Amino acid sequence: MAVTLTERAAKHVIRYLAKRGKGVGVRLGVKTTGCSGLAYKLEYADELAPEDIVFEGHGVKVLIDPKSLPYLDGTELDFVREGLNEGFKFHNPREKDRCGCGESFRV
Repeated sequence: MAVTLTERAAKHVIRYLAKRGKGVGVRLGVKTTGCSGLAYKLEYADELAPEDIVFEGHGVKVLIDPKSLPYLDGTELDFVREGLNEGFKFHNPREKDRCGCGESFRV
């Protein structure tokens, strides 16, 4: 099982953590919501939790809770700019369907 991030995403996380002045990486998970059932959660993590599963890429730790890992296995986290918008994008091979508004997904 693995979760990865692109070099672009890693650079963004490193810059943001430096600006914040603290943090150990990003915490990635899923929550039940929306019309398709699941939505991604992403937040900057200041410390490791005992149950965290840790993946590392390009010098950045990605922390996953054990309940979310089956839904996220194989996911690549990217950081993209599209016109004036920028943000994280999830490339998840387990996604079977995504709702029309893009807020939630189904595996």
